[in-house]
Amino acid sequence: MTAFLAQNLAPIMFASLVVFLLLGYPVAFSLGAVGLAFFFVGVELAPHSNGAITLSWHLLQSMPGRIFDVMRNDTLLAIPFFTFMGLILERSGMAEDLLETVGQLFGTIRGGLAYAVIFVGALLAATTGVVAASVISMGLISLPIMLRYGYDRRLASGVIAASGTLAQIVPPSLVLIVLADQLGRSVDDMYKAAIVPGLILTGLYATYVFVVSLIKPAAAPGLPAGDVAHREADGSRGFLSLGVLVACSGLFAIWMVYGSAYRGIDRAIVVMAWGITFALGAALLNRGLTLVSGRSLLSAIAERVTFVMVPPLLLIFLVLGTILIGLATPTEGGAMGAVGALALAAAKRYSDKDARRFNVRIVRQAAEATAKLAAFVMFILIGARIFSLTFYGVNGHIWVEHLMTSMPGGMYGFLIAVNVLIFFLAFFLDFFELCFILVPLLKPAAEAIFRSSPEAVAIAKSFGLAVISTTDASGVVTETVADVTPFVIWFGVLLAVNMQTSFMHPPFGFALFYLRSVAPRTAYQDKVTGRQMAPVKTSDIYWGAIPFLFIQLIVVGLLMALPALVISKPQAPHAAITAPVTRPQPAGATVDRGFTLDPAPPRIEGAPDVPLSGPGAPTLDMRELPSLTAPERALPRASP
Repeated sequence: MTAFLAQNLAPIMFASLVVFLLLGYPVAFSLGAVGLAFFFVGVELAPHSNGAITLSWHLLQSMPGRIFDVMRNDTLLAIPFFTFMGLILERSGMAEDLLETVGQLFGTIRGGLAYAVIFVGALLAATTGVVAASVISMGLISLPIMLRYGYDRRLASGVIAASGTLAQIVPPSLVLIVLADQLGRSVDDMYKAAIVPGLILTGLYATYVFVVSLIKPAAAPGLPAGDVAHREADGSRGFLSLGVLVACSGLFAIWMVYGSAYRGIDRAIVVMAWGITFALGAALLNRGLTLVSGRSLLSAIAERVTFVMVPPLLLIFLVLGTILIGLATPTEGGAMGAVGALALAAAKRYSDKDARRFNVRIVRQAAEATAKLAAFVMFILIGARIFSLTFYGVNGHIWVEHLMTSMPGGMYGFLIAVNVLIFFLAFFLDFFELCFILVPLLKPAAEAIFRSSPEAVAIAKSFGLAVISTTDASGVVTETVADVTPFVIWFGVLLAVNMQTSFMHPPFGFALFYLRSVAPRTAYQDKVTGRQMAPVKTSDIYWGAIPFLFIQLIVVGLLMALPALVISKPQAPHAAITAPVTRPQPAGATVDRGFTLDPAPPRIEGAPDVPLSGPGAPTLDMRELPSLTAPERALPRASP
């Protein structure tokens, strides 16, 4: 019995952690308690494990160093910065201005308010990265307006909750920072890989609203013509002026980056920065012209859209743009974003002459909430460090790797199994807990599968990634992926989209809880129309979330079937080749051609003949030490 426990201590330890979590104990303390308890058990069972357990009392001396490594992790410093930035923007009223302006922009289009919520949700996700701030802001502002104009309660609730969860996948998402840290990969690479899936998810949300507005027009009506504001003196909407401003901004931005070295996403970010700079300059000049002469070159809607949209777009460039083009690290970008949010909130208070936009109380509340979240993450990380020390000491990582690599279906079988596991665990665990508990255990198995799986090798060849071919003594050729970083990034984005469903699971989804906290529970009187409005039932929120939950799962399937949405072909390096300058040499002079190597390796007297290819050729497989003697004869012995 003792030998059985020693050989199976890893699965017993993992099952004990699950039991503690299901009993309702805090995750951080469950991780630490299970880790320490099984450390003592493992040390006692080590003599009976036949080498399977490598724990000893001396390993406890490494614990302070492991905890100190958590505290000096620069990457995780971005979490409090982005959290503080999001909370400041949420309390400054930026979401209210965006929803009002974009809603007016869509006007009488059916489903216009729902489109506005989705668009603003994506914009808030790119500026805040905090789900709670997005859902609560849009729930407080847009839900009463949507109900006032007759939107279906299920559709309105689902759109608000789903749009708020875009902060999980759209950079600068907190979950992407944590996943990059736990997977040991670059945060900016994870950000670049998540942009296209985020846009796809936003587009599918809008497509669903469009389909609903076609099938059930009464569920998503447009604004009445009388409620559309920002009209010109002749009654027109002023869209021509807005279109001209957008076109001029785009042409100016393209002209500014023409011939630059930026490519791909970096080029798009620089184009956006120049475009919004031009639009802001034009709007400021127009405002000055209006104050001086009373004439305006821009329409009311064009000026309104510019002054409302440009500040968050500038903040996106300040944070996300500087990270992606390599001007700042994620921590530096988060710090600039926090300072930029304070500056925007202060400017909003000055322009609106409203002290509620920005004051000491708002800063104090944001700082307190940020400190609570940072302490929550820190304690989970410390508990995870204690748990991982023991789990690795009982060879738990090897158990998980063998369990995952032995699954049928190869790489896709592994991906399906992991995503199903994450989907069901998301019913009970927060994304922080999933990242800190499961991802470190899955990382070795994922890297092993992506390195040697035939499916991964085929994908690597299709994208032009390096593949190493080795030949063993029997002539069998084995192909492996040289660098699995693109596949690990793909895996991380898959997990991020899947963890997004943890906010939408009825009845445990956090986004549903956030919306429930601000949605009217009882009948109320509308402040504008004076009508008596029915409450939003919890069942309406749950049923409204289900279609968007299926959309998120569809995106997971798309990313799994089409890795090109995340993995990109490597760009060929552009090396400058300079031709050597030839100078006339005197007759008979020896030309110095520099240091050169013979095309074939030098032959050593007495060394065995080793083929350079085919059976018996040298390989990178180091599981067997190379032999220093020839197979048919020994090396000649030196004479005394």
